[in-house]
Amino acid sequence: MSPMHDRREFLGSLAALGVVPLTLLAQDGRVATVTGEVAVRDLGMVLMHEHLMVDFIGAGKVSRSRYDADEVVRVALPHLKEAHDLGCRTLVECTPAFLGRNAALLQRLSQASGLRIIANTGYYGAARDKHLPAHAFKESARDLAQRWINEQRRGIDGTDILPGIMKIGVDPGGLSDIDRKLVEAAAIAHRATGLPIASHTVDGTAAHQSLDVLDAQGVAAGAFIWVHAHNEGDDASLKRAAERGAWVEFDGIGPDSVDRHVQLVKMMADAGHLGRVLVSHDAGWYHVGEEGGGTFRPFDTVFRRFVPAIRAALNEAAVTQLLVTNPAQALARRA
Repeated sequence: MSPMHDRREFLGSLAALGVVPLTLLAQDGRVATVTGEVAVRDLGMVLMHEHLMVDFIGAGKVSRSRYDADEVVRVALPHLKEAHDLGCRTLVECTPAFLGRNAALLQRLSQASGLRIIANTGYYGAARDKHLPAHAFKESARDLAQRWINEQRRGIDGTDILPGIMKIGVDPGGLSDIDRKLVEAAAIAHRATGLPIASHTVDGTAAHQSLDVLDAQGVAAGAFIWVHAHNEGDDASLKRAAERGAWVEFDGIGPDSVDRHVQLVKMMADAGHLGRVLVSHDAGWYHVGEEGGGTFRPFDTVFRRFVPAIRAALNEAAVTQLLVTNPAQALARRA
């Protein structure tokens, strides 16, 4: 049997799982990190959805005067170094504006830990709009989009740090008027910047309505990451989102949920959709307003428990697909 035939057979076996080797992808995609732009092929193992610091006080009261940046560094840095020691090379920080986003602090933590960190632009409309600034209700989708476009072109909050993704959030169920406006704004900003759209979208109704809005705006489903998709109880809805081309993100991996997440990944792989799945912890969470930031959740379960479980349930190629290949595809900025 020829080497070429062996290679075709190997690639065919991966395709049956929905696996696409990174070497077969366009590898010239780029993504902005807090320390500069890099090629997506250089991202290594990626945690797609984490939080280093959050402030839930509300958009009208959030302020950097409410915390000590040095203390945040002392608390968060050991966990970032641990993730790096376990093999992680890139972490996507998903705390939006008006919820505690601090790009300069992320840059400091990136430089100290050796981890690439990706910041975001966009607004969070979940939690009944508590974290939306007043102007979000008055301005048009195009006005909001221009704010996010400006951050991608000029930098976040007066720095030269550029966002690598858009992060929005909508409430479950049918899209409210303000949530629909956020999705429309994300579509406009995506067309101008190529940034992927990561949306806190717990259930399938909101996810598929968001995809409908993007489609009407001329944005391909591949630009959309359905954040917290593991909370959707209907497997058919998850598969349908993948079939539409969206990214389905199971980002609640913790010590008590490894088995559930392995089952979800296995279900998607069996359906041929492993190539549309992203994973992460949704951990960290230095809570501004709590003494010492409260209980900081580490970024280790994916590497210590989830990866071995996926290796046993599927194979090593599936691990690479979930943590290297898929994130590289999802994060690549597209015109």
